[in-house]
Amino acid sequence: MFRLAHNGNILFNITQDSPAPKTKALLIEALQNSEFASCKVDDEQIDKYYSGKETGPTIVVAKKVDASLEVTIADDKMSAVGRLTTAQGGKMLSLQDGKKAIVVAGVRRGYQQALLEKLLKQQLELPPGSTVKGTLAKGRLPVDGKPSELIKETQTLRDRVNKPTRREDGTVDMRDFGKMASVKPGALLMSQKPATPGVEGFTVTGDVLEPKAGEQITLTAGEGTQINPENPLQLIATVVGVPVETGNGMRVDDIFTIAEVTVKSGHIDFDGSVLITQGVAPNMRVTAKGDISVMGTVESAILNASGDVVIKQGAFGHPNHQNENQDLTCQITAGGNIHISHAQYAYLEATNVYVDRQASHCQIKAIDSVIVGPPDKPNGILFGGEIVDALRLEAGEIGSESGAKMKVNLVSRGADITADNDECVAQLSYTDEKLLSLQEALEKAEAVKDAEKKKQLIDKIGQTQLSLIQQADELETKLSSLENTLNNLLSGANLVAHKKLNPGVEIKIFDKLLKTARQYPPCTVKLEKSKIEVEFKTS
Repeated sequence: MFRLAHNGNILFNITQDSPAPKTKALLIEALQNSEFASCKVDDEQIDKYYSGKETGPTIVVAKKVDASLEVTIADDKMSAVGRLTTAQGGKMLSLQDGKKAIVVAGVRRGYQQALLEKLLKQQLELPPGSTVKGTLAKGRLPVDGKPSELIKETQTLRDRVNKPTRREDGTVDMRDFGKMASVKPGALLMSQKPATPGVEGFTVTGDVLEPKAGEQITLTAGEGTQINPENPLQLIATVVGVPVETGNGMRVDDIFTIAEVTVKSGHIDFDGSVLITQGVAPNMRVTAKGDISVMGTVESAILNASGDVVIKQGAFGHPNHQNENQDLTCQITAGGNIHISHAQYAYLEATNVYVDRQASHCQIKAIDSVIVGPPDKPNGILFGGEIVDALRLEAGEIGSESGAKMKVNLVSRGADITADNDECVAQLSYTDEKLLSLQEALEKAEAVKDAEKKKQLIDKIGQTQLSLIQQADELETKLSSLENTLNNLLSGANLVAHKKLNPGVEIKIFDKLLKTARQYPPCTVKLEKSKIEVEFKTS
């Protein structure tokens, strides 16, 4: 009844003993009950016979079709996917043929034979003519290098202050901080873990994706230290003293220790670090080129440190009514950071200001952050007073429920950057005008008949032009730098209230203003598309 032709077609022989079935459906049913049931039905040829367009002793009812594999590379070239169509009476696709299809498609790297075998295995499980897809090759994204890391190898004064001594009975003596942190010449202060170059990636077509090398930090020797002559990745002490962290290294300071700063001791002005084991009395001043550490309280006093200021208890003051501006009587400034338990009516200025519990009616100026509460969980309370110029403010509760006025002015230094930008634009405009006038002078010089005088004029004008062009290039570079600095400041400026943001808080980010008229739940306030937006926390 059915037979296989040499070209792979399946034919139905029409004879007197086996006439053609009366309908197409009966013919296909007979085919499905034959040994050629898995072959692909040729509907077109069957329809031609039953419509009378073709007659003859045979009918082409089906054909054998081999399995096929179509390989497609993703647009980003990071993967290749195979589309497998199972055989219909023909041959299954072999592993070798699958590999050839992958190569022909342009895959050069990332091929995994296990993935191809997994896809081809489905030929044994799926019905004839089924289609299934599977990943056959995967690219690899580059892994950027890790930045170099500076590892502190010794205890600093700040570490000591933050680790009170534990008694034998388990209680903590908040006034005893153990032996003074000190080093001798040759002591290892800091080591550097070099940056790594990263791992290159690749596409499935064989393109190499270069990684970004880790940033290399330069280990910097401060006063009283040097880079180890035998190991450039180590910083060692050269004098006896107290190690103090700097930006990318350490310095070793002498340290001045005193119980308390009062009228009896006089003002303190010291080139190194100062440790005050008790407190600072009203109207006293403490100035240090290193760090200032106070175990007790600071009351209506002035502290000024080139390094950090650490106050284990509080700082308190009041408005100075004898001064027209009513400056606060307690003023603390640090070139580094301020760490303080709590503050009231105090002026605090530093790179970062960390208040452990609460700050009330303070004026706080920070280059980077103001954090109220533990750094890992800023849940402290901040109300009254003013925040000046900080990039980030983070606390548990900001403002008071009564709606008392409070000001938060983030990145106010953006106004200075804008002024510098305007000045650069004006200078650039002036430079362009000068260049234009020089061009006119050059054209006039060309008309001078005296050759020697003409040459002198042209040389002088040319030198002035070069100087002005260089000045214009420098101004363009400065303008670009100012713009990038301002954009980075504005994109990073934000206020975070982990518990609530109360009414009466005037929030200014650069030149945009928001006044809270109600209480907000946990939220983040930041600048989005030149507008102050409040985003509420989902958890």
